[in-house]
Amino acid sequence: MRILIIDDEVDVAGLLARAVEEQGHETTLVYDGETALSRLKDLRPDAVFLDVRLPGLSGIEVLRKIRAVDPDLPVILITGHALTQELEEARRLNVTDIVEKLYVLSHLTEALGRFNAGPRDRSADDPS
Repeated sequence: MRILIIDDEVDVAGLLARAVEEQGHETTLVYDGETALSRLKDLRPDAVFLDVRLPGLSGIEVLRKIRAVDPDLPVILITGHALTQELEEARRLNVTDIVEKLYVLSHLTEALGRFNAGPRDRSADDPS
C-alpha cells in the first residue's frame, strides 16, 4: 500500500514512516497540508495518516478538501491536542479512525487493518 503521512513534526513523521515501511508499505512524508493537497493527485495514496495540527491549513481543513475530491480515501487522524469540536468535525467528515499521537505506533497494526487489504482501484478517482 502507498501511504501518505502528513505531519509537521519531522521526528514523529519519520518514526511513523519507518514503522509503516517495516510492515511492507511505501510511504511519502509531507510536512504541511498545502503541500499534501498539491501533491495528492500525483501521489495517489491508498491511505493517509493526517496530523490535526499543521502549519497553514489545519488537518481538519485538509481532511475536508480530501473528502471533496475522494470521499472514500482511508484517512487516519493522528492527534496529540485535538479539541472536541475538531474531533466531531473529523467524524462528520467520515474519518476512518482517530488515534492519539502517543499511541499511534502501538496501534499501528490495528490502524492499518482498517484500510483495505490491498491497493484501491484508483481508476474511478480520475475526474478527467
